[in-house]
Amino acid sequence: MYAKKETILRTIILFISTINGVLLIIGKNPIPWSEEEIYSMLSAVIQIAVTAWSWWKNNSFTQNAVEADEYLHTLNNTAAD
Repeated sequence: MYAKKETILRTIILFISTINGVLLIIGKNPIPWSEEEIYSMLSAVIQIAVTAWSWWKNNSFTQNAVEADEYLHTLNNTAAD
């Protein structure tokens, strides 16, 4: 695949928003949901994304974990040189 995922996603969103704009111009209501429903849905999507991102990242809270992260960082920098 030649295009990045982000490029494809932006193109799809642009296409959907263009169709939405054209339908609004001709007097159609392209999105059958209320603003409150859209807000609730977007809030849920953002919450899920933030939860997944926080879970995926390495969250070191203890002193031993922080020191292990620093040691790993040192090893990675030494290997790169």
